[in-house]
Amino acid sequence: MIQTLARRMADYALRLRFEDLSPAVVHEVKRRIIDSFGCALGGWDAEPCAVARRVAATIQSERGAMIWGTAFTTSLDWAAFANGCQVRYLDYNDTYLSKEPAHPSDNIPAALAVAESVGASGRELITAIVLAYDVQCRLCDAASLRSIGWDHVTYGAFSTALAASRLMKLDAEQTRHALGIAGVASAALRQTRVGELSHWKGCAFANSARHGVFAAMLARQGMTGPSPIFEGDRGFIRLVSGPLPVEGPFAAEPKTDDEPMILNTSIKCWPVEYHAQSAVEASLKLRAKIGGAVSEIDSVLVESHDAAVDIIGSDPAKWRPTHRETADHSLPYIVAAALTDGEMTPRQFSPARIADESLLALVARVKVARHRELSDLYPGAVGNIIALTMKDGRRLSERVDHPCGHARNRMSDEQILQKFHALADPLLGHGRAEALTAYVWNLDQFQDCASLPSLVSLST
Repeated sequence: MIQTLARRMADYALRLRFEDLSPAVVHEVKRRIIDSFGCALGGWDAEPCAVARRVAATIQSERGAMIWGTAFTTSLDWAAFANGCQVRYLDYNDTYLSKEPAHPSDNIPAALAVAESVGASGRELITAIVLAYDVQCRLCDAASLRSIGWDHVTYGAFSTALAASRLMKLDAEQTRHALGIAGVASAALRQTRVGELSHWKGCAFANSARHGVFAAMLARQGMTGPSPIFEGDRGFIRLVSGPLPVEGPFAAEPKTDDEPMILNTSIKCWPVEYHAQSAVEASLKLRAKIGGAVSEIDSVLVESHDAAVDIIGSDPAKWRPTHRETADHSLPYIVAAALTDGEMTPRQFSPARIADESLLALVARVKVARHRELSDLYPGAVGNIIALTMKDGRRLSERVDHPCGHARNRMSDEQILQKFHALADPLLGHGRAEALTAYVWNLDQFQDCASLPSLVSLST
């Protein structure tokens, strides 16, 4: 008799060991934790992050987890939410592209909250993060949710529930129940990422993580969940995803020699939606070619793959963004800002810059078109071709398929640390930021990683 997908996930969660992980995988987890802390500190001042912290701070818990940047301990599920909002807000954390795109480091705040609460070792935390990446990325490989109106964060309820269950040392039956509780209310509407975007864009996965952690908390105390959550007559496959042919260690006939999925994910060099990363790189190259003479640009053509056009290059709101959430998901705005400013940092998404009429005049001259070859290469490549037509009739173009940080064009440790310090040093100071990275690089040597969140406290 074929086991259910939830049972296969639960069994694998119990079976996976730190000793099964290669040094390359362990090192990659450390890189993602450092990157996530940097993104969180960079998003500290953002309004939705402040809202999340204020709500989480109304709930105090002696056995919970710290709200990053503070000395306040809240419940596990609310810590996962508040900290998750901070990691995600700048749209600067890592990415996985497949049938469904995702930001798998969104799982890290939830895993860290549980690890802090239960006193997990660094090795246990690393293993749980690898597990969460595997679950979310394998689900993204199996079925597209956005194509049928659901949001990619829907898969996050399962990945965070499984990581939390692993860290809480739940048995296979409890873990299966956690997956059922998390999954039965997990479906999130794609409206989150359509039209003029809201604060919720950066909070949606954090909410799924809150559900996943809460489900594991309930299962730990004996609550049972709907089953079979995936294959049931009114289950996830029938009502949400459609066919879900999950491969790798969760398959009906599991493959045990596959590398962990974290190695197939990409880190962002720029704080914009991932499909625009290559557009930024190409635009910066073009700006150098024209010597910064942006006023001499007559028009801009962006040729891109279907996913980029559908997600960040088609809604009319993308040509007239009014706040960050839309601007960093606007292909025309991102290209125009990179050409004009010669950089792509959080500064390009300040209210004043987004409202700059001279910049918006260039945005209005950007056209986005589909490119068959780039679409055929996706998701193995995430290319953009930027072509400028100058007022004197010259035409210049640049094409980038694998931008800096892509799994096929990895950022070095030095580049990741530069990104981290640019985000963290203004709040922590360089010395404290260095202490945080030193801790993470040695994470697998710690028997209890509960003190890690205190290294990002901004409280005096």
